[in-house]
Amino acid sequence: MPLPAVLVWRAIQPNIIRYNLQVRRFQYVPKHKPCSKEDIEKLQDFVTRTRNLLVLTGAGISTESNIPDYRSEGVGLYSRNTYRPISYKVFVTSPKARQRYWARNFVGWPRFCTAEPNITHHTLARWEKKGRIILLVTQNVDGLHRKAGSKQVTELHGTSYVVKCLSCNATMSRDRFQTILHEMNPDLNLEVAEIRPDGDVHLDGMLVENFEYPDCECGGILKPDVVFFGDNVPTGRVRYVYSKLDESDGLLILGSSLEVYSAYRFPLKAVEIAKPTMIVNIRRTRADGLPGVTNISARCGEILPDVVL
Repeated sequence: MPLPAVLVWRAIQPNIIRYNLQVRRFQYVPKHKPCSKEDIEKLQDFVTRTRNLLVLTGAGISTESNIPDYRSEGVGLYSRNTYRPISYKVFVTSPKARQRYWARNFVGWPRFCTAEPNITHHTLARWEKKGRIILLVTQNVDGLHRKAGSKQVTELHGTSYVVKCLSCNATMSRDRFQTILHEMNPDLNLEVAEIRPDGDVHLDGMLVENFEYPDCECGGILKPDVVFFGDNVPTGRVRYVYSKLDESDGLLILGSSLEVYSAYRFPLKAVEIAKPTMIVNIRRTRADGLPGVTNISARCGEILPDVVL
């Protein structure tokens, strides 16, 4: 006897939900082929031989957490619109630019800060607990490695979770700053369709023009503690990563195209000091073809869990 329609609906609804979640989870992942047995064996061999890993991660690993990257073909922000992230020079010299930035960031923050780590983040945290990672360096500012439990993390480009004064160096949590912005803009709608890799969103011009934001109590400019385009990674941070790379047995790069020099310098350094390097990324990278560098075209969340330590 056929089930009543309502019971049939209830029976299949969990599968529909799982399917929809899967589609949403991969909406920012570029088209790719399933990883092959040979790819898994290649990565397994590298990890087995390289006992003390320095791992470098890029925006590609967070796309499975529903945070888009900039450059992926078809799904990255640069391929879908003309948006470009704000530069350091524009942010510090233009009050209007800061108003626009903070308005967009305010609306995007509730979704950005609730993003959850995916299987790649959790796998790397597990590797660290097993003593296989001496340092995890990330280009991402989303804090997902720390959410997953990784401790030995260097956030190369800083973190969106801290706001810092450019004059007196005072800091506050981004959540506290969100409360301040909300108190200054109580009527602004926080619903948004899509966030960007830095937590920014698109907003109507009228909403931006009426947005209010504070300066520091000292009168200085408040800025997210992240490295904006046109700014430099602190020298001490780079030197520390170099020192850990020297201590390591090899470099594993995950989900990064290495287009920006702040990250590309590390495979260059690895080549210089003869450290074996493995790159796992769906599309080609800037370091392809460097001596001593091996590439695997694969989705990190598919291939990493198959590696046995």
